[in-house]
Amino acid sequence: MDTPLPTSFEEFNLSTPLKNNLSKVGYEVPTPIQGATYATVLSGQDVLGLAQTGTGKTLAYLLPILNDIKFAKEKTVRALVIVPTRELVSQVVEEAEKICQNTFISICGVHGGNSMKKDRDALAQSADVIVATPGRLYDLFLARVIKYAAIKKVVIDEVDVMLDLGFRFQLTNIFDLLPKKRQHIMFSATMTDEIESLISDFFIAPKRIYIAMSGTPLKNIAQTAYAVSNYYTKVNLLQHLLEQEERFKKVLVFVSNKKIADRIYEQLEPIFEKNIGIVHANKTQNHRNRVLSAFDAGRVRIVIATDLVARGLDIDQISHVINFDTPKYPENYMHRIGRTGRANANGNSILLYNPEELAYKEAIESLMQIPVTDIEFPEEVPVSIQLAPEEQPHIFEPDSDLLQGRDPSLGSGFHEKSEKNKQENQGGSYKRIIAKKYKKPKTRGDKNYNKGRRK
Repeated sequence: MDTPLPTSFEEFNLSTPLKNNLSKVGYEVPTPIQGATYATVLSGQDVLGLAQTGTGKTLAYLLPILNDIKFAKEKTVRALVIVPTRELVSQVVEEAEKICQNTFISICGVHGGNSMKKDRDALAQSADVIVATPGRLYDLFLARVIKYAAIKKVVIDEVDVMLDLGFRFQLTNIFDLLPKKRQHIMFSATMTDEIESLISDFFIAPKRIYIAMSGTPLKNIAQTAYAVSNYYTKVNLLQHLLEQEERFKKVLVFVSNKKIADRIYEQLEPIFEKNIGIVHANKTQNHRNRVLSAFDAGRVRIVIATDLVARGLDIDQISHVINFDTPKYPENYMHRIGRTGRANANGNSILLYNPEELAYKEAIESLMQIPVTDIEFPEEVPVSIQLAPEEQPHIFEPDSDLLQGRDPSLGSGFHEKSEKNKQENQGGSYKRIIAKKYKKPKTRGDKNYNKGRRK
């Protein structure tokens, strides 16, 4: 029989300052992932928590870690929290500082985009908990800025994103540097073979806790879709929807890549002016922070973003998530729509898909095991015949004089080498003369030389 989950933070046996701070911040009832993981994390056992984005994973690992830190005169790093993005570093630090205000516990966040000197200065005072992106953390370890001998707890949050971004090398090297006796606390929204491999290499008998697995649709999010013929018609529809200010109060528009994000922003910015912002990896950290802060405060109503902010972005009261394109991987759709309907509020997700993206939509529906309801395309929205660059047909002209004598399957960029260029480069005449003059002589110790002289 399953043990019932705690229904109050009183059951966590938290220190009085932490308990008071939770009340001040407004946390009253633990979420399922918080209730299911608290005792295990506190016990020191390795933990793997699989939970949907937006279910309170950050507090699930922060509470037991902060509650377990004991006062020490000499500051040493006791816990590491490793996250994939700069935005998530800032968010976790902010959350931790709220929970441990008016206590002796100190938190420090470090990430790429800052100068190494700035991070060195921040760590000079030392900290009990460091929140970091893996690349910057590894650099600081190599520079011997962080003393890691006392680290006993290591949190790897959004590990599936970290592995997708290619941070396996940094993670494994960080693990190799840390003390052998340590606790691993890992959280993810999806389970992959690569995560299993990481667990097999470093974890010891982890307790696996499954809460609201990715693919389980959030019941408080209304999901709808529009079938749209092409890119520019999608832009027309997006503009039509965003002009309904009373309904679309705070909107996050997801696109597949930075190039398309820039293009949409350039088309919509003259219409919505200061009410629209853009966030992607090519924007500076200051720009990204400024836009997301304005979005959170309500000064910006619309943000165009890539999947960079599909994880870890904790902004309340996002009324709509609009998927301008349909993600190829259905799990990414789940992470995107998880930005709305947070803290048990009602949310809305709208999916725009063209004929080529229909298969991706069906994969999403298969994962969730529910349909995404189609809405009739509005008559007042103009249907464009203009095609975006990526939609333009690729024309091949086999009779062109420029392509005569070439194999069409090799593409227009292929050409035969001239006879002169087909010759093998032997390093120049000077090199060959020197090699001949000073070649290694055969000696009595040369087995190939002596082979023919044996009797």
